Amino acid sequence: MALDRTLRGLVLLAASVLLAGCSGWGEKEDITKNWSAQRLYAAAKEQLDNGEYETAIDYYQKLESRYPFGPLAEQAQIEVAYAYYRYDEPASAIAAADRFIKLHPQHPNVDYAYYIKGLTNFNRGRSLVDRFLPKDPSERDPGSALLSFRDFEELVSKFPDSKYAPDAAQRMLFLKDTLAKHEIHVAQYYMRRGALVAAVNRAKTVVESYQGTTAVPDALGLMVEVYEKLDMPALAADARRVLAMNYPDHPAAR
Repeated sequence: MALDRTLRGLVLLAASVLLAGCSGWGEKEDITKNWSAQRLYAAAKEQLDNGEYETAIDYYQKLESRYPFGPLAEQAQIEVAYAYYRYDEPASAIAAADRFIKLHPQHPNVDYAYYIKGLTNFNRGRSLVDRFLPKDPSERDPGSALLSFRDFEELVSKFPDSKYAPDAAQRMLFLKDTLAKHEIHVAQYYMRRGALVAAVNRAKTVVESYQGTTAVPDALGLMVEVYEKLDMPALAADARRVLAMNYPDHPAAR
């Protein structure tokens, strides 16, 4: 009887030691516990430069939570937005950029926060397949392209002398062309469905709102075709005249 109790006690003791050991294995010591703000920032920047974005984000967040005041905390707030962008976490990247803009509207680097927002939306929705087998961006949902255009437009408008403004302006041209082509795709879809009025309205939107894009001649050509289908020869002739005057080589101009 006493032997049974002794054995039971040894078994329980061994189990408790084993459980304590297991719980210890699951815990990971925080090596940054006693790091200064400068060391945390340097480590975060090093991880960011090395492409270790998750670790960089962790270090930036620890820096801000432990040392919330001062230039390093501010720099961490903006650099973590870029880290989220590179880590392919667009919602977190935009949230971090918006937070920086709200907290530091007069910061000398606030233009960078607008730029990160534009870049994030510019690349949002691109899958891994798209990167290796890219398709026409105008065939994708235009929501992110429109948001990106507005982000870059705000950057160029508020900070025309920013070093990011030239790149933003170039991307806006590409996005404007993409959005115009998307309108053409939608107009062609309506034509296939027989919704001719909806089709011509989409084409008119391109001519009126996306001047200078490569989609304008196709929009005018589509207007010629739709007006002819609608038995509106005067409007068809007007569209063909404008097309022939500006894009004489377009098939619909002849």
